[in-house]
Amino acid sequence: MEVIETIVIQSTEVEGKETVVSSVDTDKTKAEFIWTLQATWHLVNTRLEMDQAFDQPVCKKKKLWEMVAEKVNTKLRESEVTDVTVKAYECDLKWRNMLATYRKNAERAKRLGAASVHWEFFKTMHEVLGKSREEIEAQRRAKLNGTRVGKAIASKRFTPILPTPPATAAPCTARPPQDVLQLYMELQERKMNMWAQQKALEERKIEAINNLAQAISSLAQKNNTPMSKDGQ
Repeated sequence: MEVIETIVIQSTEVEGKETVVSSVDTDKTKAEFIWTLQATWHLVNTRLEMDQAFDQPVCKKKKLWEMVAEKVNTKLRESEVTDVTVKAYECDLKWRNMLATYRKNAERAKRLGAASVHWEFFKTMHEVLGKSREEIEAQRRAKLNGTRVGKAIASKRFTPILPTPPATAAPCTARPPQDVLQLYMELQERKMNMWAQQKALEERKIEAINNLAQAISSLAQKNNTPMSKDGQ
């Protein structure tokens, strides 16, 4: 039994943690969110429920991920599992890792059958993400049946507005092979994942530097206080 699961880890992030002062690193570790099985299920169910909102051509992904994080935190507080809240960027990165794992398992299911995949989240994610465009279009048409729009389409009581053809048809260019196109899409997705992780890493570094500066400033103030009393 083989379970395929991908975890993306930025090596520079691990190195960055080693350079932080131990006291600050201890507080940082306490505040980090740990993805338990229950928390991961909350993320999967919440993200899949909002899949249509994420598929909109014009949408603010940052706002949507903030909504996802808020819903996950609400479910965790109801379960009294943890006092640490998950942030929007943590939900985004976790979902990207799970999406990469899902795609690898989907390819395995195509080659060897669904019975060869034993990843616990695959079935739930595949029910939403595995639908083809034909299935989505069929569901949309089924919803239109019985409505005025659906009856008008069925009876063809409308004149479709077709685009004006160009004066000279452009020569058809040969499409790249499917495997090359898929490789290009995967490379673009990896670049986006690396950019998001790098951004999150820089934000953590800035936060750690600010915490260290505050700690040094407070320590300096404590050391200067007895000296001022002796001077009086």
